[in-house]
Amino acid sequence: MKITLRQIEAFAAASELGSFSRAAERLGVAQPTLSQVIRDLESALDVRLFDRTTRRVELTEAGRAFAAQALPGLEQIAQGVAQVQDLGTLRTGRVRIAAPPLLAATALPQVLADLRDSHPGLSVQITDLGTDAILAQIRAGQADLGLGTFPPGEDGLDRLTVAQDKLMLFVPDDQPEQAITWAQLADSPLITLTRESGIRLLTEVGFEAAQTPLRPAYEVHQIGTALALVAAGMGQAVLPAYARAAVGNRPIRALPLTQPVIARDIALITLRDRAASPATLAVRGAIRQALARIIG
Repeated sequence: MKITLRQIEAFAAASELGSFSRAAERLGVAQPTLSQVIRDLESALDVRLFDRTTRRVELTEAGRAFAAQALPGLEQIAQGVAQVQDLGTLRTGRVRIAAPPLLAATALPQVLADLRDSHPGLSVQITDLGTDAILAQIRAGQADLGLGTFPPGEDGLDRLTVAQDKLMLFVPDDQPEQAITWAQLADSPLITLTRESGIRLLTEVGFEAAQTPLRPAYEVHQIGTALALVAAGMGQAVLPAYARAAVGNRPIRALPLTQPVIARDIALITLRDRAASPATLAVRGAIRQALARIIG
């Protein structure tokens, strides 16, 4: 006969309280039921665990030996159950996010603020990286969620689109607030990102569609640098819509770019064979809400 968790729980209660009736009351069962559970345990072990008197029950030598080995294990099981329940109810948990620097600086602080209020026990770790490094961290299991714009069809990864981001023209705020076509940029001093950036490649697509040559006045690596040049009156920059969150108090406005409208998906990626924890699902939802507020 196999020993069950129910038998060990009954044994623990009876040995602690010294009474089958009180043990039965604690466990919410009838005393005859508890007594039968104890007898089944003694039968399985082929020893007597309790000496029974009219007033109380006491552990035998075999009972004390069994208690020394079994009860610590029962406590570890209880602790394990409590920890799992805490994870399931988001009282605890850890989520590691890898994201490109600008998204990490704009969307994720709002995510942290939302989670601090709703789930203060969650721990969120942020690493700001380039796209290739984000993919590597997800594949190596060093990050639970990757946020950004990724090439389609990456093997072994699941992809969830959480927002669609359009390219916009960032200009000094003394310019009229109106939509601009790509063809109208032909004679404008343009600030672009370097060719290592996916945004630069999309910018080239826009100019090619408008049959307009792209002649950048300045090429920079970081969106923050491009915004600083716009604020200084050095030109106009084609950047993603979420860059609006990094403008701050600088005298810059973002104008829609049309003919054509160029958009790209912002996605969350995860390792396909890894089940998402409740904490990861909560963070994923918070990221979607934050991006909806930023991109609109």
